[in-house]
Amino acid sequence: MAGLEPLYAWARAAVSRPQDALICGVHWELVRHGYRCLGAGDQPGPDEKKSELLPAGWEANKEVYTLRYKSADDARELLLKAIMVEDSMILNVMDRSSQKVADVTLAVADYINPEHLDDFHKLYKNTEELRTRIASGIIAPLGAPAEKAKKEPAAEKKDPELHYDPLRVPPRQPAGTRAPSWPSPSSPFAVGGADLDPFGGRSGGMIVDPLRSGIPQPGIDPSSGIPGRLPPGAVPPGARFDPFGPLGAGRSGPDPDHLPPPGYDDMFM
Repeated sequence: MAGLEPLYAWARAAVSRPQDALICGVHWELVRHGYRCLGAGDQPGPDEKKSELLPAGWEANKEVYTLRYKSADDARELLLKAIMVEDSMILNVMDRSSQKVADVTLAVADYINPEHLDDFHKLYKNTEELRTRIASGIIAPLGAPAEKAKKEPAAEKKDPELHYDPLRVPPRQPAGTRAPSWPSPSSPFAVGGADLDPFGGRSGGMIVDPLRSGIPQPGIDPSSGIPGRLPPGAVPPGARFDPFGPLGAGRSGPDPDHLPPPGYDDMFM
């Protein structure tokens, strides 16, 4: 219970009974949770100031200790009454603003060694249990004082490379721009490779595009139109295009070998 030792050293002259020492421990726990003592008694006195120390006359009544506290943010004011019943101390605490009441009963002998009032290091025992009892029996039911809002750290500049998302859909190309060049497969085994690439960065899918099959072809761009067949813009840039006729312009008619021989339908020939 850091901080309790200097407090007890300051109040040692007024400590004459074990319950006095226990009040010092209870008082310091309230201070740890954001409360400051205003004074002793039910009514406020002149020129009261919030303090971490116990007020004058706090130990005057050994049967009923009465202390008033206010939270550091001035949101709550507590009235503490510690009533001695035989060897136990009943802590009754009321929040004057909300009228909420909380109480805890402590056996003095469980937390104080009465034969060591002059030796702080041997005086208190089971301090963790005492802290837990006060936190769960008084602080939690009445509510801890609100903490000051913490300043949020300035937003760090984000590096786009650190936040790259490979699944993000890239922006579409503006109308009228050329489609990116697709590299031809480097080998016959590259066919179908694009179907294994979820990001579409490769060529060579199972659907063969005659214009990108890897076979040397005349420099034809369907998006610019095909003379005598398609006007410019008929095929969107980058779209797959299946030619509906021989590629290239100025090709001759059908090869003579493709025509049937004369008299092919003469059964006697």
